[in-house]
Amino acid sequence: MPEEALLVINPCADLPPLLARGEWRLSQARTLAVAEEKLRHGDYPLVLVVINPVENEALRALIAQHPNRLWIGLVERDQLANEALRNLLAACFHDFHTFPLDAERLCHSLGHALGMARLIGDHRSASSGKVRLIQGQSEPIVQLRAQMMRLQHCRLPVLVTGPSGTGKELVARELHYGTFGEEAPFVAVNCGAMPHQLIQSELFGHVKGAFTGAQTHKIGKIEAADGGTLFLDEIGELPLEDQVTLLRFLQEQCIEMVGSHTSRSVDVRVVAATNIDVEQAVAQGRFREDLYYRLNVVRLRTPALRDRRDDVQLLANEILAEVRGSRPLTFSHQARQAMQAYGWPGNVRELRNRVQRAAVMCAGPCIEAQDLELSHSESLLFDGSLKAVREAAERQALLQTLARFPDRLEEVARQLAISRATLYRLLDKHDLH
Repeated sequence: MPEEALLVINPCADLPPLLARGEWRLSQARTLAVAEEKLRHGDYPLVLVVINPVENEALRALIAQHPNRLWIGLVERDQLANEALRNLLAACFHDFHTFPLDAERLCHSLGHALGMARLIGDHRSASSGKVRLIQGQSEPIVQLRAQMMRLQHCRLPVLVTGPSGTGKELVARELHYGTFGEEAPFVAVNCGAMPHQLIQSELFGHVKGAFTGAQTHKIGKIEAADGGTLFLDEIGELPLEDQVTLLRFLQEQCIEMVGSHTSRSVDVRVVAATNIDVEQAVAQGRFREDLYYRLNVVRLRTPALRDRRDDVQLLANEILAEVRGSRPLTFSHQARQAMQAYGWPGNVRELRNRVQRAAVMCAGPCIEAQDLELSHSESLLFDGSLKAVREAAERQALLQTLARFPDRLEEVARQLAISRATLYRLLDKHDLH
């Protein structure tokens, strides 16, 4: 076997002599921080970790940042009684061994893992379009990712449901890349943002002269997605009369431009998403039952961030890495605690907004809880005055609705049952512009 790089994290005394039997080029990291630096700059197909259960969450975050490696764990046998550790091993590790180590078994395991790492590397090179957009290692995300993997080789319609800000479009894009790769078109349509009078034209296109202002021939979103994926976001906001024409397209896989009498067949995989209770909307007559059954062939649910707290720090670290640039910026211990305790009504979208704002506004090398505007909101809830509790609830309602409808202040005002003028006043009051 040619010499290969192997990173050992938290090495113990008997490991180097044991691994010397193979032709490994060893590199050792005595802390996770050192390991992160080595992984960022080095080429290590395999990582061997002597697991300390105290570091479970930090280790999970490190593994998520480096999904291209295969990880093998070394644990004390009695540590396997720890449920969190067992979950970590099941979700993140290719293999694990217990002390005292069996040298022959360990060397065989490493050799097999190296072969797997090479196959995975070759597969990724051959299918680079199959990217991973949904980040996380929590149980709900592991289950979601497993469901998505089973959909890669089919083109059935998919309905993605879940709270606003949980990444429904990312699910649609990952499904698309997994099935079609990067070359095929992915066309996203926000059904709640299109003016009612233009929906037909936007979806199906129009011919020149079809209506006042139609000065050119224009293809619609459905035709633009031919051979790929059409993502219908906020499908629950589509007016009933337009749901009829969409249903006809789904049944016949044909489109007819506005102003034309010629139909054209298209090959489009439809992924729809909504944050409303679709079954309730059907029962209330706000959503067509026949369209619901056409779209709901396969159902995927994106979990709220409060249901995947194991991923909060991992996601925060990734967002911070994107926005901090060259600044040596990190989260303080208090900030991490505040993020873990917070309910995240706006889900991942709210987490991204808070981290981005904090990265810009914080003065020192550490982002504090107050930079994330978490300590302030929590103190308001518990300072004892009725006025403070009301203001905290008011601010929370604004944050949650703004996260659901970004850049749509008219819809925010409608959801909160207030006027636009009142909304602007409240945004000024709570410094949320």
